[in-house]
Amino acid sequence: MIKDFILPDIGEGVVECELVEWLVAEGDTVAEDQPVCDVMTDKALVQIPAPFAGVISKLYYAKGDIAKVHAPLYAVDIGGEAEASAPAAAVPAPAAAPAVAASGAAVEEFLLPDIGEGIVECELVEWLVAEGDMVVEDQPIADVMTDKALVQIPAIKPGKIVKLHYRKGQLAKVHAPLYAIEVEGAAGAVAASQAQGSAQAAPQAAACNAAVTPVAQGKALASPAVRRLARSLDVDLSKVPGSGKHGRVYKEDVQRFVSGQPAVQASAQPQTATAPVAAAAAVAPAAADTVVAIRGVQAAMARQMMDSVSSIPHFTYCEEIDLTDLIALREAMKTKYSSDELKLTMMPFFMKSMSLALKQFPVLNSQVNADCTELTFKASHNIGMAVDSKVGLLVPNVKDVQNKSILEVAAEITRLTDSARSGRVAPADIKGGTISISNIGALGGTVATPIINKPEVAIVALGKVQTLPRFAADGSVQARKIMQVSWSGDHRVIDGGTIARFCNLWKQYLENPQEMLLAMH
Repeated sequence: MIKDFILPDIGEGVVECELVEWLVAEGDTVAEDQPVCDVMTDKALVQIPAPFAGVISKLYYAKGDIAKVHAPLYAVDIGGEAEASAPAAAVPAPAAAPAVAASGAAVEEFLLPDIGEGIVECELVEWLVAEGDMVVEDQPIADVMTDKALVQIPAIKPGKIVKLHYRKGQLAKVHAPLYAIEVEGAAGAVAASQAQGSAQAAPQAAACNAAVTPVAQGKALASPAVRRLARSLDVDLSKVPGSGKHGRVYKEDVQRFVSGQPAVQASAQPQTATAPVAAAAAVAPAAADTVVAIRGVQAAMARQMMDSVSSIPHFTYCEEIDLTDLIALREAMKTKYSSDELKLTMMPFFMKSMSLALKQFPVLNSQVNADCTELTFKASHNIGMAVDSKVGLLVPNVKDVQNKSILEVAAEITRLTDSARSGRVAPADIKGGTISISNIGALGGTVATPIINKPEVAIVALGKVQTLPRFAADGSVQARKIMQVSWSGDHRVIDGGTIARFCNLWKQYLENPQEMLLAMH
């Protein structure tokens, strides 16, 4: 049996995405959860997996094409045996087979779409509708939280919400029903129209019009390309009259808005509604305040940082480290050991020396429980590094640094950095950190007051390396490579003396690389 895989809706007003790369070819046999392709949205590069095993019979798009949400992405032949045994919930289409009600309406189950990245469940943050509500196409239904971002799930067709399958705070399963919606069936609509008399025609027409009237959503409907154009022109999309269905905004609408030309009448709006808006656009200045919702990784980071500063008493300790000898050692080794899979930066030396110091000061590699009654000393040194990615600040961590060589740490840092900058860090690489490094010096700056990545108890910010004059032992002035470091500690379990002694040992390893090598096992 051949089934079409329907490109799932990941919310945020995204209606299309670019097909970056096919990872399979027509005729290939794929297994369940095998990656099929990479697609690029406004948010991130997303990998689409196969929801079931079979043979790829058709790829509907070429590399570089724009794929439409709710349209077939590829076709897969799952075979006769799979056809007989596959459950309805495994079909990736936005809705399951409808059940026709006595009134002629069809009740359809909306299946939570698969957004890739290995995510199989997400938290139901908020229902934006209630059972019995009438909704229109593209109206936001629910907010769900994945490991990556807060995603808004819209309705794919108008109708009446019959059943909400999850409560706020519960974990919703991918490919399982999220809610049930009653939509008007074609056969039921014909039968109903024949049975009704002329006296009931007017009330029914009024009810129909009420059902399809678009609701205010607070966010314009537009494709990623249109959003990029609007950002480049500093235009608020919510103020642009859309000429598409339900006010969808196209590139031509944005260009007309900027030039002050009259807006084209939208397909779902009367002329009287668009004329005042077009007239206002012609006289209003293009520059205006822009309100942007805080969503996704940025929203998750905001909640994490607020929780940290409100529950952890921070204190900061600063020191300077002379990296002259370590930089010379790294330069001598860089040409020999660097490759596409391994970039020998300074970070592997920072992490490995930190791990050596943590063995003598394990309290900096500990975690405190919620009510501060227990302290857990972590056996693994999972050292995190803040990366400025395309989807926001991410802090992946290198696992078990205490068991890795400097070259092994360097290879892992290269992998995590490349993944983070492409917006495709695996959830496992984000979780489980025990202490963090923020390299602010890569962008500039010397000192900072970093915020602890809860439930960790310490973090260090690395300043930029500067060539500064310093006195040598014989009194002569020399040019040295100096870096400022700024530690933040959890004052509930770490005091100033402890972090100073720990930093002195870490500094000793960095300023004298031979001692770092001798301390390794």
